[in-house]
Amino acid sequence: MPQIQVTLTPPESKRLIAKAVAVLPEVKKALKSGIIVVGLGTTNARVVEEILKRKIQRERFVAGMVLPKGTCILPKEKRARTVIIRRGKVIEAEIDDVLNELTPGDVVIKGANAIDAAGTVGVFLASRSGGTVGKVLGTIVSRGVNLIIPVGLEKFIPGSISEVSRLSGIFRFDYVTGCPVGVMPISGKVVTELNAVKILTGAETMVMGKGGISGAQGSVTLLIKGSSGQIQKFRRILKQVKNEPEIAIETNCKTCVYTDCWYLRE
Repeated sequence: MPQIQVTLTPPESKRLIAKAVAVLPEVKKALKSGIIVVGLGTTNARVVEEILKRKIQRERFVAGMVLPKGTCILPKEKRARTVIIRRGKVIEAEIDDVLNELTPGDVVIKGANAIDAAGTVGVFLASRSGGTVGKVLGTIVSRGVNLIIPVGLEKFIPGSISEVSRLSGIFRFDYVTGCPVGVMPISGKVVTELNAVKILTGAETMVMGKGGISGAQGSVTLLIKGSSGQIQKFRRILKQVKNEPEIAIETNCKTCVYTDCWYLRE
């Protein structure tokens, strides 16, 4: 059986995952006859582009983020709105406006900050009230709405998200490089590079290694095996994914108003 070795940088992985999310049966069905809610995030920015088949201002499609200086928040005035698509058209609405309409035929897409060996995913919560996840998760779960979680393997952690969730929290840290956060485990359909390849081509994938230098930090090297047709299909997709640029975001600690950030105390 043919097999190939492929290295993907984090932005390239995000584009690959986004392509897979866009062709999921539940996403295609909701795009035609239901509601799709896409939360902010750098992977989700690509998901929006793949669903809508057009570019967006990706540098604004962010709320919380991790920068070299630490955990950080993009000011609200610089953020884009959550994208809500009803029957194929973007509508001017907030998630609160459609929350009580959601059914098992609809889709909510939410990124994550971590995934562990058990497949559990975790989301950072920098808001004292839990942010969007804290607001909507109960409704999503109780109604059986499809929750899709795109997350790259760069965010794999060796420990337990459930355990770190019990220990973390905004008021539990004695020092933080940036904004303190809680960690909330969430469950849904998780899409990583591994099942993205399967969704898009049917080929099987294994992780060979991770990491790199000179811009390949956080990259993942994959072994992909399948039929000649599956491998050829993936190589065509790879041409669309390779050289995906990183999203550049600028912040200014001097003008930040997020009072929980530890840099404001120094």
